[in-house]
Amino acid sequence: MAQLTHNESFFTKKTFPVTLVCDNISYQPNIGSLFRVCEAFGVEKIIFVAKNLALTPRKINKTSRSTHLMVPHEVMESAEDVITYLQQNEYQIVALEITSSSTPLKEVKLQPGKPVALIAGNEADGISPQLLNIAHKTAHIEMFGANSSMNVVQAVGIALYDLTGKMP
Repeated sequence: MAQLTHNESFFTKKTFPVTLVCDNISYQPNIGSLFRVCEAFGVEKIIFVAKNLALTPRKINKTSRSTHLMVPHEVMESAEDVITYLQQNEYQIVALEITSSSTPLKEVKLQPGKPVALIAGNEADGISPQLLNIAHKTAHIEMFGANSSMNVVQAVGIALYDLTGKMP
């Protein structure tokens, strides 16, 4: 058995109707890693919700491995702008957050043919109440250790693996 290079891999390139909404995620290495995981899972677009967010390629390139040049993205300064965009484009909105009414991610059912917006929250505070309140579904990742949270990039990677696996 031989390890394959990037050029020898047998994966089929595919884009899914998934938009990642990053609610005030600001740590540059996380942003770079989010580009990388989104490119790996065929995410259509990333929306960053933040005021004065510096998407400095030099600072994110180390973790993005140039995928910030491959995944379409934009910055919206207010939650209201994102809410309007998501509602006008008829997204099914899934918030990745542990709440009193969240369900395990593996139990989330998607409506076929309808685009998905996956909302991930700030590294310290999670998803803002404004965005959490518009979610059609709130999902959490089941964990079995003493810790109840994980890094946002790890959580998004798990969520994208699960969600894209449910799509044709």
